[in-house]
Amino acid sequence: MRPWTAVPPQSGRRFVITGANSGVGLATARILGSRGAEVVLACRDPDKAAAAARTVPGHDKGRVEVRQVDLADLDSVRRFADGLVAETGPFDVLVDNAGVLGAPYRLTSAGVERHFAVNHLGHFLLTSLLLPSIRDRVVVTGSREHRRGDLDLDDLAWERRPYKVFGAYAASKLACLLFLTELDRRLRTEGSPVRVVGAHPGATVSGITGGTGNPFVTAVGAFGQRLVSMPTWRGALNTVYAATMDVPGGGYIGPHGRTELYGWPAPSQRSAHSQDPVLARALWERSEELVATKAAPTGS
Repeated sequence: MRPWTAVPPQSGRRFVITGANSGVGLATARILGSRGAEVVLACRDPDKAAAAARTVPGHDKGRVEVRQVDLADLDSVRRFADGLVAETGPFDVLVDNAGVLGAPYRLTSAGVERHFAVNHLGHFLLTSLLLPSIRDRVVVTGSREHRRGDLDLDDLAWERRPYKVFGAYAASKLACLLFLTELDRRLRTEGSPVRVVGAHPGATVSGITGGTGNPFVTAVGAFGQRLVSMPTWRGALNTVYAATMDVPGGGYIGPHGRTELYGWPAPSQRSAHSQDPVLARALWERSEELVATKAAPTGS
């Protein structure tokens, strides 16, 4: 397959990227910035994000902005969405990129495990609140590991099951793609011009293991990534492709190689489980309960 690096010009387009202070999110912002885009880095740590923003092309021209949001804190998500809409108005693309992997067991104020909270629930609320302001598309970040996911909507706090950190991650990524499935269905039903697409980076160097709480495990994970993974910019190309090219609603982009670990952006495979309409709707309804708000769009 021929390498894809021909990112079209993005002048005049505005992107909001969560978790963009490092890893794939930052690489995505840099690529988009180099093509003339305006970029909002939506990050938990504003100091780290401010330092990262200075490395994004266009920062010196006022095209890069930092805004604070903690996806594990639903009140923080609401404040971010309110401020963004009030102060900047409509934008083109929301990239739901932020994620955690290998996090120690912890419950959020919503009563759910942290992987599910950050990787899915915070993005569910954020997307729902911002959807009326999005002109083009939403990009949902998945993972090959969604195929290993087992989502128990009645035990999101892992109270009845022994906690398995990688099982929790896989379940959260299954939730991300079920969210893609149901949001795509609702947008199509309403005849919305907004599309929702997905992407995954394959095996890519990133900072996703930085929240383990165990310095040894974090260091081993980072070393392993550097040893066997693609450079960060290569993994980020999958997100950029999904955000800028003519990918149909419901499409999913990942590395083209046989294992989808390495390669250039191409249509990728989702498991049948991640496209189960009954489970997708049940997750949507459970997510609405957890965020205590009616999620847009309202079609059914």
